[in-house]
Amino acid sequence: MSTNQTKLGIKMDSSEKETINHTLDSLLLKNSIVQKPVSNTSKSNDMARPFLKWAGGKKQLLEEFDKRYPMDISTARINKYVEPFVGGGAVLFHVLQEFELDECHIYDANEELILVYSVVQKDVDGLIEKLRFLQSSYLDLDEEGRKEFFYSIRMKFNESKSKIDFETYGVDWVKRASELIFLNRTCFNGLFRVNSKGEFNVPMGRYKNPKIVDETNLQNASMVLKNVIIHHGDFEDCESVVDERTFVYFDPPYRPISKTSSFNSYSKDAFDDESQMRLARFYKKLHLKGAKLMLSNSDPKNENPDDHFFEDIYPEFKIERVPAKRMINAKGSGRGSINELIITNYSE
Repeated sequence: MSTNQTKLGIKMDSSEKETINHTLDSLLLKNSIVQKPVSNTSKSNDMARPFLKWAGGKKQLLEEFDKRYPMDISTARINKYVEPFVGGGAVLFHVLQEFELDECHIYDANEELILVYSVVQKDVDGLIEKLRFLQSSYLDLDEEGRKEFFYSIRMKFNESKSKIDFETYGVDWVKRASELIFLNRTCFNGLFRVNSKGEFNVPMGRYKNPKIVDETNLQNASMVLKNVIIHHGDFEDCESVVDERTFVYFDPPYRPISKTSSFNSYSKDAFDDESQMRLARFYKKLHLKGAKLMLSNSDPKNENPDDHFFEDIYPEFKIERVPAKRMINAKGSGRGSINELIITNYSE
């Protein structure tokens, strides 16, 4: 038993732990081999939405983005969409259901996130079956049972990471995607956070009846993602697919506006000021290729009016401030309105 498990009050002897792990492995493996078809007849006309909770999600800013999309995207002058930091995908799903485009590429450095997108695209029925099992198993338990179940899944998720080939799609991806969605739906505040070893380390949340599997939305999301080209990699990897008929939206890990607000551990590699400056240089490179660009980030002037970091690294581009709310904070009092930045290389 690990030190973290002891601190969290989990009491399982070796035989109990082995029984839980054997049961989970058997049932999830069974679903990998024999997948019951999921009916498509119950689909609604609802728009596809993000299927993961994600720190810094952009749902609340979509109205502001709508006012600022380049005019060419409505006239088919722009026929390609690229998102180098796809995250939860709020902007991706909005753009793909709002505009007619010929090509779309999404990227992220977070290999777990890219794995889940790939599974939703390629085998949403298999994913739903596994999530059904996890949901029914979890919701049938009392509070202590749920705690043991959550930390058992989290432990297995971390222990199995080294066995996953993140570059080659396989049947084990479906099981892992179901575990990640389960953890995302039941952990504290819906965070995705990893430590320096790349291990998921968010504690359990306290939800009475979490919706672990949203079948209709997963089916709708799978349809939207059908022709999307999904890449695992650094944001600069997208350069080769960007041309003058491309719209690129950048949503990097936000620069902390204070020492206590830092949260950019979506992957084991932190996104620091040097990374922000590297991104600014890349932004200018794509600008010179003729692409239309939009980028969002935090506004340091919320805390320090004399902090000109973004004005200094994006001097030739349009910077606008729009109101937003902090969506992830342990204290409710820390979720007030703030400004965020939208940086574009066009004026229409």
